[in-house]
Amino acid sequence: MTLTELDTKRSIMSEKKTKKPATKSTASDNAVEDKSKRDFVVMAAGGVGAVGACAAAWPMIDSMNPSADVLAQSSTEVDISAIAEGQQKKVMWRGKPVFIYHRTAEQIAEAEAVDVNELKDPQTDAERVKPGKEKWLVMVGVCTHLGCIPIDNKGDYDGWFCPCHGSHYDSAGRIRKGPARKNLVIPPYEFLSDTKIKIG
Repeated sequence: MTLTELDTKRSIMSEKKTKKPATKSTASDNAVEDKSKRDFVVMAAGGVGAVGACAAAWPMIDSMNPSADVLAQSSTEVDISAIAEGQQKKVMWRGKPVFIYHRTAEQIAEAEAVDVNELKDPQTDAERVKPGKEKWLVMVGVCTHLGCIPIDNKGDYDGWFCPCHGSHYDSAGRIRKGPARKNLVIPPYEFLSDTKIKIG
């Protein structure tokens, strides 16, 4: 073997050692790459669709909110300065009568002395009035049996009597006798001053 042939052989061997194997793009690599692209496109389209659906639904949902005139009827302010002890004032709120009753000290004492365990719908007197304003009882004037209007200062318990079916409520508006199972409902209310309350 000549020297030239030997040099040629060495250079070929050296090239083989330093040459990196060529990377082959296989079908599985292409499939993984295509799948990730497809996932991105699906997620992006889903996101755009969700935003579009919300934007389209919002006007319809917003139209279901009560209008300004309905909101104005949802609360009412009442002057209570002219209601004498032992008397009530009836006002309308959301289409229902509301009784605002000025209780006497005797009626308050009677209501506080009741054993709650004897009641059909157990509630203390303190749960039905505002602290410091115990003389004022505010409740929806609709019998909880079948919706009649009870009469004040009647019945066996110095409170209200329902003439339709004979339910008797005490001076805290709690059911004591008759077919009704629940106390007269206390609406949401607050005192704006000593002489004015806001119902609703």
